Amino acid sequence: MKVTPEHNERMAKMIFASVYPHYVKKVEIKGRTKAELHQAIEWLTGFDEKKLNEIIEEKATFETFFKKANLNPNAKLITGVICGYRIEEIENHLTRQVRYLDKLVDELAKGKKMEKILRTS
Repeated sequence: MKVTPEHNERMAKMIFASVYPHYVKKVEIKGRTKAELHQAIEWLTGFDEKKLNEIIEEKATFETFFKKANLNPNAKLITGVICGYRIEEIENHLTRQVRYLDKLVDELAKGKKMEKILRTS
């Protein structure tokens, strides 16, 4: 699938707090925990629990969310297809970062081991 400028704009303006409950629900339905989700988010962004809650409360857009993030240098190891898009082929920096997060949530929900999700082995 081709990422359009309109798609990129939509991703940038999306409010993280509006998507976050869907992430929680997706992983919990599959028997994973909110703590595991937060571990994956912290690995990707550097946001601890306190900072993540601040981001949620301020209703930050994904654009702001990733501007404030300290992206893990191993994030580039997140590859594959998510939502019909091959992550490593997404040219827009922000859209690729959002898809990194989507992919981590997806892997968590699919039961992948945490050390594989966090690209530690």
